[in-house]
This record gives sequence, structure tokens and C-alpha cells, in this order.
Amino acid sequence: MTRPTIIAIHGNGGGAFRFARLRPFFTENAPVAFEALTLPGFGGTPRDPDCRTLADYADRIEQFLTRIDAPRILLGHGIGGSLALEYLQRFAPSVTGVILHAPVGARLDTRWFPRVMGFPATRELGKRMLASPVLRPLWRRMLFSQPVPDDVANRFFAEYGACEAFGQMFELITAEWFAALEPITIPAILLWGARERVLTLDQAADFRAKLPAATIEIVSDWDHFPMLEQPEAYARKLMALSARLLAPANVV
Repeated sequence: MTRPTIIAIHGNGGGAFRFARLRPFFTENAPVAFEALTLPGFGGTPRDPDCRTLADYADRIEQFLTRIDAPRILLGHGIGGSLALEYLQRFAPSVTGVILHAPVGARLDTRWFPRVMGFPATRELGKRMLASPVLRPLWRRMLFSQPVPDDVANRFFAEYGACEAFGQMFELITAEWFAALEPITIPAILLWGARERVLTLDQAADFRAKLPAATIEIVSDWDHFPMLEQPEAYARKLMALSARLLAPANVV
């Protein structure tokens, strides 16, 4: 059988670079391969004027996935989880299973950050503030619980400034969009860090309604960005979860 591949979808502001620290652990001898894509308008890439809806972004994901042999595991982090949910609405048969890591979508009408970002002016201001070198020490304390190499952290924050699709995500990923999602029965895992501060663990139940076959995996010492803070542990966890999703009893 072809070696399975995890295909990772990044969160808002960045691109495939967010998963770069995992590469050394996905060797040729690893049980699964790993690929990360950068969607148009993220990670310094130009925005695609034809990407007007989440369905358009799902099409771009499908174009990337179909170049990779099955079996495929889809991983979505943050808004990457939102994009993965939209993808499953249209292309679920393309993947064997899905891992949503602290996804965005639940309670968007009550959480303060999405509500603030509901205005175009605050979206642009928020993007500039996240990219600001002056504010970087503050953001590092707020977003990271453990040390991240300076070069990695600096690129992580700088990519916000170059993200042309940053504000668009707040226009497209809405409470109305989430409510309209149809439940999809597919082997799935909702992955959360117990120390998560960006998207709290109590939101997991909302995603279980959209993925009724999902189980919840909680890692005690993870915050929102373990792929940057604890790359080896993150890679090993993804390998273990992929094996669970690919087990014959889970394949539907």
C-alpha cells in the first residue's frame, strides 16, 4: 500500500512555513509522509482574485491533494480547520480521515476577537499590529507558552504583514457559514491543547455536531502552536493519530 500522507492546512496570517519544523521527523522511514500547502494570499503569495468564497479555497486544496496518492489525512489548524470543514462538504471522499486542530468556526457571534474583526479597518489594523516588530515581545508572551527560536518567531509574525487574505477570512468564516455546514460522517479527530488560549477546549463539542464520528484528543502541555514550540512531540502525535484514523475499524 502507498504510504499515507498528512496534508496540512495552515491558519490565518501564515502559510506552510508554520509546519516547517516538523520536516526532520517525517523521514522516509516514518509511517506517514507529510505535506503542507500555502493557499493563495498567505505566506507571502499573491491573493487569487478568483478565490472569492470558501468553496473557491476548497477547490485549491483539492487541486493540491489530487497530486498526492491516497490514502490522505487532512490536517487543519485554526482557520485551516474551517477550510478543512468546507473541503469536506464538497470533497470528503478524497480523504481517509481528518484532524482538526483547534479549528475556527464555533461561537463566532460571541467571541470578542471575531466580532472586533468584523470591520475592515480593524482587520487591517490587527494585521499590522500582529506583524509589528515593536509589539513582537508582547505577542510572543500571549501566543507562545514555550520558547520558539527567534528566526522562526520573527518570520511567523512578519508573515501576517504579507498576508493579503487575512481580512477576507473574517468575511467568509462566519457564524452563519458554520451553522449551515452539513454533518459529515468521516473518521475524524478533534485535537486540542489543554493550555490552549486562542481557541478554548470547550468549543470542541460544537465541532462534534459537524463531525459526528469524531473523537477528541487533548494534549496536556500544548498551547495553540505546538508545531512551533514542540515540533517533535507534534510530529509524533500526528503519526499516532493518523494510524488510528487509518485502522480498518475506522475506515468507512
